[in-house]
Amino acid sequence: MMKKIFSVIAFTCLLGLNANAQNIGNDPVIESRLKALSQELRCLVCQNQTLADSSAPLAEDLRREIRELIAKGMTDEEITAYLVARYGDFVRYRPPLKSQTAILWAGPMLLLFAGFGMLLITLRRRNALIANDKDTEE
Repeated sequence: MMKKIFSVIAFTCLLGLNANAQNIGNDPVIESRLKALSQELRCLVCQNQTLADSSAPLAEDLRREIRELIAKGMTDEEITAYLVARYGDFVRYRPPLKSQTAILWAGPMLLLFAGFGMLLITLRRRNALIANDKDTEE
C-alpha cells in the first residue's frame, strides 16, 4: 500500500520536473512576485521541490492562492507568514533556524560526525584484533 502511494507521489513529482509556475494571470508584476515567492516555498506533496518546480495539483492550488493574496495587496512577508501559520515552517524551502527546526539544520552534520565516529571505532577495533592475532602467532 505504501509502495503504491509513494509511486503515485513520485510520479506526480516527476511530471513537474520541467514545469514552472504557469502564467495564468495577465499582470507581470503579480507573476514576477509569484515566481519569486514560489522559489522560496516548498511543494507540500513533493517535499523536495519548490512550489515553482512542482506540477502537483496542490502546488497549482497554492500558486493560485498566492496570486489571489498578491492581488489583495498583501506583501511577500505577509503571504509567507500566512502560509507558515497554515502549514508550519515546513512550507518554507529554507526553514529558519530556531529550536523547532534546529534538527533540520544540525542533523546532517550530526550524522556525518556519528559516521566518522563509528568508522574510527571500527578501525581501532580491527587494528586491535590484528595486533592480537599477530601476538598470538609469535
